[in-house]
Amino acid sequence: MIVLNGERSELRAGETLAQLLLGMGVDADGRGVAVAVDGEVVPHARWGSFVLEQDARVEVLTAMQGG
Repeated sequence: MIVLNGERSELRAGETLAQLLLGMGVDADGRGVAVAVDGEVVPHARWGSFVLEQDARVEVLTAMQGG
């Protein structure tokens, strides 16, 4: 099981961050997206190769414009 943004998820260990983002409909190549796994920010360059382990806690943040 993977915890995604504080909620239990059906995602499985062994998927990459890029696969996770694609499944969420988040443009992994877009600007304004940050990902942390177990409290550590993962650089964008590693998303395609960063494999999620069992019980990983993933936070996906997207910047929004507004005032």
